[in-house]
Amino acid sequence: MFVNRLIEEIKDKRSPIVVGLDPRLELIPSTIKNKYFKKYGKSFKAAAQSILEFNKGIIDSVYDVVPAVKPQIAFYEQYGIEGLIAYNESCRYASEKGLLIIGDIKRGDIGSTSKAYSTAHLGKTKVEGEKLGAFFSDSITVNPYLGEDCLKEFLGDIKEYSKGMFVLVKTSNPSSSQLQDLVVEGKKIYEKVAEMVENLSKKYIGEYGYSSIGAVVGATYPAETKKIRSLMPSSYFLVPGYGAQGGTADDVVHSFNEEGLGAIINSSRGILFAYKDEKWSEKDYDAAAREAAIKMRDDINTTLEKNGKRYW
Repeated sequence: MFVNRLIEEIKDKRSPIVVGLDPRLELIPSTIKNKYFKKYGKSFKAAAQSILEFNKGIIDSVYDVVPAVKPQIAFYEQYGIEGLIAYNESCRYASEKGLLIIGDIKRGDIGSTSKAYSTAHLGKTKVEGEKLGAFFSDSITVNPYLGEDCLKEFLGDIKEYSKGMFVLVKTSNPSSSQLQDLVVEGKKIYEKVAEMVENLSKKYIGEYGYSSIGAVVGATYPAETKKIRSLMPSSYFLVPGYGAQGGTADDVVHSFNEEGLGAIINSSRGILFAYKDEKWSEKDYDAAAREAAIKMRDDINTTLEKNGKRYW
């Protein structure tokens, strides 16, 4: 099961963090970009190849420090087909390095469409009797807005291919409260979603007591996170918002259960572009990323231990 592999990697590397591969072309070192723009001109191919080389450098620098990476597909889609090729190749390269891949795709639609999304990112596509993989992920993010039937369409591939999904429950953006905090039948929307996801999660429990059906819960809402944790004891949390969005180790500690498991914390910009600190140069972007990942890991582990939540 996906969740078993995730927990084993977290324990083995003593690192409950995931690096978000959200490349921004304007922040990629010029030494990388110049090479490809000289070769391919001002084109999507040049942009995509720059992103791919940058990602490989990041992956090479952190694969022994973190258990997973989380590429956000929108940062690749904006460069068309070439961007999607870079997305897929980044995923496969990271997997070859032993990293788990959380495809941040936030899909979710009516039944047949959700099934197609699942086939594309978790399962296999049938082509004239053959089953072929389209995009590679070990787990994906899913939008629950259309309800439980849209979520259930992902479950077949999750079971057959030992994959996972993280369902949006309480997101880290400032305006999430506009909808997610509305009260319906005496409960906030995010609480209703949490209960729905937890009911699904219970059917896919692994050997550590957690499910491959997890939840996205933002670091920027620590009080709400504590409530959600109580509602979702068997769900693993994917937690965005640490670092550049303002979340701290103290904010995310409630994402973890008492044994120090139950959550994996994401950082994107704070690791990818750590070289922007004046002590680094462009050519050392990978070394800067590694240092930032180690610092984040140690920060979270120290805070967990301080709160009696030691998992190692």
